[in-house]
Amino acid sequence: MNFIIRLIVSSVLVMLTETIIPGVSIESWSSALWVVVALAVLNAIVKPILQLFSLPITILTLGLFSLVINAIIVLLAEYFVSGFVVGGFLNALFFSIVLSILQSVAGILIPSSKKK
Repeated sequence: MNFIIRLIVSSVLVMLTETIIPGVSIESWSSALWVVVALAVLNAIVKPILQLFSLPITILTLGLFSLVINAIIVLLAEYFVSGFVVGGFLNALFFSIVLSILQSVAGILIPSSKKK
C-alpha cells in the first residue's frame, strides 16, 4: 500500500514540477504516472551503469557530474514516455533538481510504514 501512495505522490510532484519548469510539458495524469515508473526503472537499471562509467569525472567534479547523469535519465524518460516533453538539457537538469527537492520534502512529510 505504501508503494502505491508513493507512486501517486510522485505523480503529483511530477505534475507540480511541470508547472514550475516552463520547458517541460506533460499531457495527462497517466503520462505523469508513466514518467514516475520510467524514472524508477531507469534509476534502477541505467543510472548505476552511468555512474560506474563516469566515476572518474564525478570524482573530479566533486559529485556535481551526478546532476548531469540525472538530467540524462530525465531525457531517457522523455524518449520512452509519450506525452512527456522536455525542451532540452537545461530543462531536464532543472526538472531533475526540482523533482528531487520536492520528493525529499515529501519523504519527510509522509510517514513511512516500516516497523521499528
